[in-house]
Amino acid sequence: MIIGTCTIELSIPIAHSLKEKRRVVKSLLARVRNDFNVSIAEVDDQDRWQSAVFGVACVSTSQQYAHGQLEAVVRFIEDARPDCPLVGYAIEML
Repeated sequence: MIIGTCTIELSIPIAHSLKEKRRVVKSLLARVRNDFNVSIAEVDDQDRWQSAVFGVACVSTSQQYAHGQLEAVVRFIEDARPDCPLVGYAIEML
């Protein structure tokens, strides 16, 4: 069993309040959950208006498949919200 994890840091310059940030974050989380077979949650920077950190996890029998899924999630987030640039991401296989 392979467990893939990914930490994604996102900048949200369009948010001027926690309410605006929450709207962006909830939308992204719901879309990723619906389109990919992964678990995703906001794991850090909950009190900062213009940044978010997501944790993504998937379980697979193949390391290549898990890595591909996590890369696809990163690309999806980049494409879905071009107004919220990706600061960075890290993928780890367990």
